[in-house]
Amino acid sequence: MPDDSNFRRRSVLRAIGGVSAVSLGVGTASARCKESTDAARLETLVPVPVDVTSTGRGYTITDATTITVEDATAEGVAEYLAEFLRAPTGYDLPIKTHQGRGGRDTISLQLSEPSSGDHEQGYRLRSNPSGLTIRANEPAGLFAGVQTLRQLLPPAIEHDTEQSTEWTVPGGHIRDYPRFDYRGAHLDVARHFFDVETVKQFIDYLAQYKVNHLHLHLTDDQGWRIEIDSWPNLTDEGADSEVGGGPSGYYTKEEYAELIEYAQRRYVTIIPEIDLPGHTGAALESYAELNCDGTKREEDTGTNVGDTTLCIDKDVTYEFVDDVIREVAEMTPGPYIHIGGDEAHVVSDSEYNTFMDRVVPIVQKYGKRPIGWHQILDAEPPSETIAQYWYTGHDAPDVAEAAQNGHDLIASPASHAYMDMKYNEDTELGLDWAGLTSVKDAYDWDPGSFLNGVDESAIMGPETALWSETLETLEDIEFMFFPHFPPVAELGWSPAAKTDEWDEFEHRLAAQASRWEIQGVNYYQTPQVPWP
Repeated sequence: MPDDSNFRRRSVLRAIGGVSAVSLGVGTASARCKESTDAARLETLVPVPVDVTSTGRGYTITDATTITVEDATAEGVAEYLAEFLRAPTGYDLPIKTHQGRGGRDTISLQLSEPSSGDHEQGYRLRSNPSGLTIRANEPAGLFAGVQTLRQLLPPAIEHDTEQSTEWTVPGGHIRDYPRFDYRGAHLDVARHFFDVETVKQFIDYLAQYKVNHLHLHLTDDQGWRIEIDSWPNLTDEGADSEVGGGPSGYYTKEEYAELIEYAQRRYVTIIPEIDLPGHTGAALESYAELNCDGTKREEDTGTNVGDTTLCIDKDVTYEFVDDVIREVAEMTPGPYIHIGGDEAHVVSDSEYNTFMDRVVPIVQKYGKRPIGWHQILDAEPPSETIAQYWYTGHDAPDVAEAAQNGHDLIASPASHAYMDMKYNEDTELGLDWAGLTSVKDAYDWDPGSFLNGVDESAIMGPETALWSETLETLEDIEFMFFPHFPPVAELGWSPAAKTDEWDEFEHRLAAQASRWEIQGVNYYQTPQVPWP
C-alpha cells in the first residue's frame, strides 16, 4: 500500500463551510463577509456552468423550507434531494405538489416546455431570499441542477449527521447544459472484483460531477462477473479468481438489477461489457468446448493480455455468444452493449473479421447498439457500431475515416483519460504503459478535437477508464480517481471556451477538497493543485 505521503484520508467531524452571523458577531461588516463567502461558491463549481450571474443575497434553507414539484414527473428528483439534505440539516423538508413557483421558503423543481435551444439535460437555477428554483425540460436536467445546488451549499452538506451550520445558497442565476450528451466512466470489475456497495459509491461519484454513463467491464481473463443462467459454470468456476489470486465474486441477476435501479435514480445509464473474442480466459476456464483443443484453460491470476480467444471456427462459440448477449440484453434497459474487441492478438485478421461479422448482428438482434474498442473498426462493422478510441496518439487515419463514414466515437485516449495511469513516477498504485498522467494532463486535452480528421459532431463524448490490475479496494479506486476524474468530467460537460485555463481550474478543483474530506474520499494531494 502507498505510504502516508501519497494517501490522504481524514475523518472530519467538524462542520466545514458556512458560518452563522451570530458566531461572527452581529454587524454590517460581518454580514458582508458572510455574503461574500457564500457568493464565492458560485465561482468554484465543477463542472463550470455555461452562464453564472451573482445577485447578492441568496436563499437560506431552514426548518420551514419545503420542496415543491408541479407533478409526479419530478418527484424522484425531489425525493433524492430531500434524502440528501435531511441528514446534515436535520430539517423535515416535506415534498409538496404546487403549481407555479411554489411560494416563499421553497425549493421549487419545475419542468417546463422546451424553448428554442434548450437542452434536455440542461437546467436553470435561481436563488434569492424568498426561495430557490430549478427549472428544466426533463428530470435529468433537474437532477443536474440538484448537483449544482449541492456545491452551492456549504461543504458541511456532505456530512451524514446533523450539523450546526447556516445553509445559505448564494444569490444568483445559472444557465447550464452539457457540451456532450454522453459523458462516461469505465470501471474494471474483472481484474479485481468490487462488490455492489462499492459500485454504488462509484455511481454516486459519477453523478456528483454530472457523468451519466457507467461502463462496467464485466468479463476478462481473470474473472467472469455476471450471472448467466444458460451457462452457469461462468460464475461457478470462472468467477472465483482475480489478479493475484485473492477472494473474488460476481453479481447475481438480482444484484445487477439493484445496480441498474440505483444508477437510474441518479440518471446514470449502465453499459455492460462482455469482452470478445479475446480477454476470455475466464470463459475458457469454465467450458472446455469454447477452446479449440477441447481442454479447459488454466485459471488466470496474472496480468498478461492478448493470449486468449474463443474458438472462431466452432458453432458452439456463437451459440455461447448469442445466449450471453441475450441474457445481458434482457437485464439491461440501457441502449448499449459493449463487446470489447481489443487485443485479440492470437487470431488472424480474417478470423477476427469473421467473428465480428457474426457477433455485431447478434447485439443488434437483441435491440442494443454495439460498442467496441476502436479495433472493432478493422472488421468494417455497420455504421451503427460505436468505436471507443483508447490509443494515445492524435493520428488514427482508419478511425478518422470511419467517423467520416458515419461511425460515432467515444474519446478515451489513455494518455489523458485512463485513470489508472500513475500520477508520477513515485505513485505506488497504477500503471505507466501509456506514460504518467498528472491531473493537469487529465484536463489538458479537448475531446472534440483530439483526433485529427475527426469532426466534433462524430464524438459522442469523453469517457474515463479505470482498470483494476493494481486496485483492490474502494480506497484504491478513490486514490486514482480523485483528483484525476473531475477534470475529464468538466471537459464532457462545460463549454470548450471555459475549459482552456488550467490556472483557473486548479483553484476550483482545490475547493472540492473540503467536500471530499467530509465524504471520506481517499484523494491524492497532488502538488499541482493549491489545496487549502
